[in-house]
Amino acid sequence: MTVNNGDIGVLRKAQLSEPLFQKFSAMVYQKAGIYLKAEKKELLNSRLGKRLRALGIDSFADYYDYVIHDTSGEELVCMLDVVSTNFTSFFRENDHFVFLVDHVLPALTNRVGGKELTFWSAAASSGEEPYTMALISEDFFENKVGWSYRILATDISTRVLAYANRGIYPLDRVAKIPNHYLKKYFQQGVGQAIGYVRIKRSLRRRIVFERFNLMHDFPWKRALDIIFCRNVMIYFNRETQQKLVNKFYQTLAPGGYLFTGQTESVSGLKHDFIQVASAVYQKK
Repeated sequence: MTVNNGDIGVLRKAQLSEPLFQKFSAMVYQKAGIYLKAEKKELLNSRLGKRLRALGIDSFADYYDYVIHDTSGEELVCMLDVVSTNFTSFFRENDHFVFLVDHVLPALTNRVGGKELTFWSAAASSGEEPYTMALISEDFFENKVGWSYRILATDISTRVLAYANRGIYPLDRVAKIPNHYLKKYFQQGVGQAIGYVRIKRSLRRRIVFERFNLMHDFPWKRALDIIFCRNVMIYFNRETQQKLVNKFYQTLAPGGYLFTGQTESVSGLKHDFIQVASAVYQKK
């Protein structure tokens, strides 16, 4: 591969200096609550560098000015898209879904009369988590007359939400899903779509995908029954974690459940949750 002298000039300019790293870090923290440690500088350099190339901007200083002067806010959304981490999978940390079926759903439906349970996947990423919630809930509610459920699935990244909303995955992404779920709730691709599956409309209609920033006030008008916010708070500092846990507690209905990542803990925070399983907490 050959690189002309003009390209070399651009590459030399597009290096993230320490002062600019601090400025971008402050912006990301203010807008999304994500705390970028010093060791994330090279990662940020790489991810934002791709955005610079897409826009034809040859310096991080110019890009920073572009973001802060974009009155539409669209570039801020794009920047947060590339900064945020979106690793997920179907049935990730499966113990949570076993506990959901064996304990949480029976407890919440052990009430007089029927109603609708509301789940919230607060970091839905590319959709595997909310779709897993829907798979097991659809089976559970089949024999619960008068009961139904709906799932709110949010993320700060519009890019992954667009992917999630389509409900189309390559076969290697659904390898962990039990066969009876694949047969019941997935359609096999044909023609140009061979090698892919799509979640059936009957299941997709249970989920509403929306962009939402966890740093904003929660807009839900009714109390939620179950919140999954897993492997997200590790990117926040203690102060932000505390505020978020407080908001989760206020948003849940009495007896509702909060699921966090297995490597996350709220034990060092002030709250009134009762821990009922590993990384599972119940509102009194």
